[in-house]
Amino acid sequence: MTIPYFEVVAFTDRPFAGNPAGVCLLPDEWLPDEVMQGIAAENNLAETAFLIERDGFLDVRWMTPAIEIDLCGHATLASAHVLFNHLGRPGDSVTFQSKSGPLKVEKKDGLLVLDFPSQPARQCEPPPTLAAGLRATPREVMKQRDYFAVFDRAEEVIAIQPDLEIITKLDAQGVVITAPGSDCDFVSRYFAPAAGIPEDPVTGGAHCMLTPYWARRLRKTELRAFQASRRGGEMICRLVDDRVEMEGACVFYLEGEVEI
Repeated sequence: MTIPYFEVVAFTDRPFAGNPAGVCLLPDEWLPDEVMQGIAAENNLAETAFLIERDGFLDVRWMTPAIEIDLCGHATLASAHVLFNHLGRPGDSVTFQSKSGPLKVEKKDGLLVLDFPSQPARQCEPPPTLAAGLRATPREVMKQRDYFAVFDRAEEVIAIQPDLEIITKLDAQGVVITAPGSDCDFVSRYFAPAAGIPEDPVTGGAHCMLTPYWARRLRKTELRAFQASRRGGEMICRLVDDRVEMEGACVFYLEGEVEI
């Protein structure tokens, strides 16, 4: 069996930056979970998206090299890029059905705009191991799917060299760290070693937490974000009621087939 396969770099307008995602187009039913997990592990990208078209919608599932997750921004953006630019899908929008509900992607001025659920984090008492894992003490800690640690300066976020063994043992999927930016509204980084992602280059799902926090703190609903990973990635985020819009570019990398 052969499966059409694409790799697209999301949240960047240049090669070798942003976050690369795999996109697998399945014919009419899901492969066994262990097979899809094996493909994602073999790809060794932060996420691989698996798509099935049903009744005009696209069912989507995402897998890291280690686990299936319930929300992924960059691989959804990459999937829409493939549909619009390489498979000739008509129209200016596509809706994906996912474990997190319907997720819409629209074309806008040469970019793609994700429409995701807002996921505000709540204040929490951090475990002592969080600061040990970050090798730094944040000014504020919250939690949603992930721990959410706030620092005073972007330089602190950029300088952090976490102990990933400690981070792996936390009771969360991962850790988002963030601070005000100098030439953007905020910067962030994301570590999820328990999910097979030591550091994610650009994390759309994390911005579902980041956007409502910074919108409230900065008193603005449109924000320019930069994820300060080694590859780096940038997007414009908008808080619209209980939704978050994330606008970014994609760069095509390769097309081929997966044979199983």
